[in-house]
Amino acid sequence: MKRPPRRPRAASARDPLFNSSVQKALAMLESFGGERRERSLAELAAGTRMTVSSAQRCTHTLVRLGLLKRDARARRWVLTPRVLSLAASYLSGHALLEQATTHLIDLNQASGESVSMSEPDGEDMVFIARFPSLKRFHLHTPVGRRLPIYCTASGRAYLAALAPAEAQRIVRGSQLRPLTPLTLTDPRQILKRIAAAREAGYEWSDQECYRGDLTIAAAVLGADGQPLAALNISAPTSRWTLAELRSKLAPLLLQTARAASQGDLPRPRRP
Repeated sequence: MKRPPRRPRAASARDPLFNSSVQKALAMLESFGGERRERSLAELAAGTRMTVSSAQRCTHTLVRLGLLKRDARARRWVLTPRVLSLAASYLSGHALLEQATTHLIDLNQASGESVSMSEPDGEDMVFIARFPSLKRFHLHTPVGRRLPIYCTASGRAYLAALAPAEAQRIVRGSQLRPLTPLTLTDPRQILKRIAAAREAGYEWSDQECYRGDLTIAAAVLGADGQPLAALNISAPTSRWTLAELRSKLAPLLLQTARAASQGDLPRPRRP
């Protein structure tokens, strides 16, 4: 699956405190990833809409800060492990994640399949925790991976926990593009699925982001009843049908979502 680079967040030209240099440096770091693990200076300049001379100064600064380095063999720029410190700073002391981790591990062991938690960020859901299946699975979904909110089970489960008008606003404002031949991109169908998830308490996705991947997801709620995140079970079509996944594992999923939300419910048991 290939996704185009994220659109840089628009900055108000009327904001006198906005520092465009910081924006460009972050855009340069975000331009890496996936198949773009190595980038030339020209590619960095084009991807961030900088001149080559500005990109050169930016890369020099990021090298001095330890966030970029020059790959001598490829003669291109690559990220360094230091960029992970930014993610570590965010995840360290994350109250919801700390509360939910034990329940996520229990669900991972009880279901035998991969379990993840993700949070919304703009038009995407971002993975903040993942516990992979011990069985063979063809997908690698690292922490930090972003997937569109409209075509993921987690995204639609999160939207189902919002007020209908807010969910509709987010769907209508998203760039609806197919990631696989099975991706839902019709906003009416997406909103219909969100409404059904609101009734069922969970949502499902049939190979909409990756071929061969089935997912069910439920929202994690805060004390005020508003969604904070979503957790999901991901399983391959080689071991499950969607009907089996929903009938056998949805009760465990819902139990874990309540436990992660409240932190005081019993742990799931293997079906």
